[in-house]
Amino acid sequence: MTATEHGPAQPAGPRIRQDIPHSARMYDYFLGGKDNFAVDREAAERVLTAFPTMRTAVRANRTFMHRATRALARRGLRQWLDIGTGIPTSPNLHEVAQAVEPSARVVYADNDPVVLAHSRALMTSTPQGRTAYVHGDVRDPAAILTTPQVAQTLDLTRPVVLSMIALLHFVPDLEEAHAIVRHLLDPLPAGSALVLSHATAELDPPGATKVEEIYNQAGTSLRLRPEAEFATFFEGLDLLDPGIVPAHRWHPEGTDDDADPLPATVTDAQVSFYAAVALKP
Repeated sequence: MTATEHGPAQPAGPRIRQDIPHSARMYDYFLGGKDNFAVDREAAERVLTAFPTMRTAVRANRTFMHRATRALARRGLRQWLDIGTGIPTSPNLHEVAQAVEPSARVVYADNDPVVLAHSRALMTSTPQGRTAYVHGDVRDPAAILTTPQVAQTLDLTRPVVLSMIALLHFVPDLEEAHAIVRHLLDPLPAGSALVLSHATAELDPPGATKVEEIYNQAGTSLRLRPEAEFATFFEGLDLLDPGIVPAHRWHPEGTDDDADPLPATVTDAQVSFYAAVALKP
């Protein structure tokens, strides 16, 4: 089967690069998706050779997103801005949120044309709620916040969940990553939330460090960060229990609601992602 047969059709918008791997399409491959090309699969297989539990890691990351979304919806939050959305994989964030509260509103943002090509799957809202998609880059947060999609879907005078799952490790400069979070979070009112997960080399130094090398050699800048650096993104915010933990340990009692729960035997080293949720005071 050729890459074109196996991958998504070309959208009318930005050109899809099939000559270099893309992190969103590699993530899709790790999740067992079909919206990827040969170059993505080749790079992903190199990652799996160095870090054989990468599929477990991305599943842990995704189920953390599900649990955090449900927890915040049950706390009364009704709006989400999800940046670095990735290729749609059901249940998507809005499906999880709207299962708790049908009136939930979600704006997705990503810079991969493949995600744009499949963005209709992100806009299957309940009648009571609403979803929208922005083709935008996290490195230009102002452009995302000022889009008509954000203005028409979210009320920025009311609390919003800023969700950036497995994204900030693709911003290698820590100061730039901090500036992005501040730019997106500062306009949001008190009661808003920040949901982050981030790859780390602390829990499996040999394997994770090799993964970092593979991504960088393939042309995707990747910076794994220790817990101490990850914690700096939450300065001035109120962390929800249990604080910063490996992704599969954030409220594991909620795994009964997950469509694809992880085995109880999964270890911190196999996941190698930190995760946390915090509220803006």
